[in-house]
Amino acid sequence: MRRIDITNLQTRDGTDSTPSVISGYAAVFNSKTTIGDWFEEIILPGAFSRSISENGDVRALFNHNWDNVLGRTKNGTLRLEEDTRGLKFEVELPNTSVARDLTESMRRGDINQCSFGFWATGETWDYSVEPAVRTINEVELYEISVVSIPAYEDTEVSLRSKEIDKSVEQRMKLINQIKGVLGNE
Repeated sequence: MRRIDITNLQTRDGTDSTPSVISGYAAVFNSKTTIGDWFEEIILPGAFSRSISENGDVRALFNHNWDNVLGRTKNGTLRLEEDTRGLKFEVELPNTSVARDLTESMRRGDINQCSFGFWATGETWDYSVEPAVRTINEVELYEISVVSIPAYEDTEVSLRSKEIDKSVEQRMKLINQIKGVLGNE
């Protein structure tokens, strides 16, 4: 008879339980784009702030398809914030075939940009130039999307690893400790 101590035994089911995370900018402020050869459009800082604070259920989609939900603000799998650059987001991807396919396409570099679905609630138009310029001051945001063809070229999305984030955080703490010790000499 043999005895084995299994106190520290770890098992794995063969799948990675750490969710894939993507983050980026669904919209970038003060970045002009052409909309369908009809007009140019610019989004001003602050355009999303009211909608983010009031709309409790924005969704993250793939290619604006409501059948391909990647996350949502209501359950915390989509986090949105407006910073000085634009509409920043982070999504914990579900374990679905759409999310796995998207992750692989992003790893390969085939997909790396975003878009957003909205209703303009505050806008101004400048018809004195050709083409006309639409300036968006405020929107009602319904969704952000990871897309293969964006309207705004300056948008971006990338894969993140929670393990890498944790490792970077630990290294930054160590670097700051070292700086603190060296700075005191």
